[in-house]
Amino acid sequence: MADKTLVEFVKESLQQGQSREAIHGALTQAGWRKGEVDAALAVYTDIGFPVAVPRPQPYLSARQAFLYLLFFILLGIVSFSLGSLLFALVDYAFPDKAEAGGYIYRYRDAQVRSGISGVLVATPIFLWLGYMLRGARERSPELQRSRIRKWLTYLSLVIAGCTLLGDATSLVYNFLGGDLTTRFILKSLVVAVIAGAIFTYFISDAEKGDQGDVDAK
Repeated sequence: MADKTLVEFVKESLQQGQSREAIHGALTQAGWRKGEVDAALAVYTDIGFPVAVPRPQPYLSARQAFLYLLFFILLGIVSFSLGSLLFALVDYAFPDKAEAGGYIYRYRDAQVRSGISGVLVATPIFLWLGYMLRGARERSPELQRSRIRKWLTYLSLVIAGCTLLGDATSLVYNFLGGDLTTRFILKSLVVAVIAGAIFTYFISDAEKGDQGDVDAK
């Protein structure tokens, strides 16, 4: 979907008699990407009329919101399933003597099955959807400025950052209380690696998007 600022500028310029070539040249010199300018110009038809005549536009916002929401939901499922699976494996490797009985073992078996199922089902869809969205952004640079994507990106950063902070706080708290066990350290490491990977990826993606807003060509 074309940027609203560009669309309004193109509309006013066309109504003042400016040619499409002149508008395109002015916007690219101002720093807008060629793809963004082309998308804004495509909003209006090239017919002789005193005012700019818009083309029928598909409703891309709802589809875009759906795809990004699905992407971030899948990210949550993959992260939770992977963390749950690794937690169960840590429990198997370092069992707590206070935990005994068939119920505990059945619970861990169910936790392992659930974790493996979530990872196997959600990961391929998540990777495919991420690849598709990245390709769409490369083909249509205006999607880089999507407010929906940016809000969800920064929301993920907040969640991942809070998770890392909570993980570190819990680690220090248990250390000061003398309850720092191998099992607890490994589980804290699992949380730190998963949340850290998410935070690192999205902070890099956010910086690229913000830099693109400044240096857009």
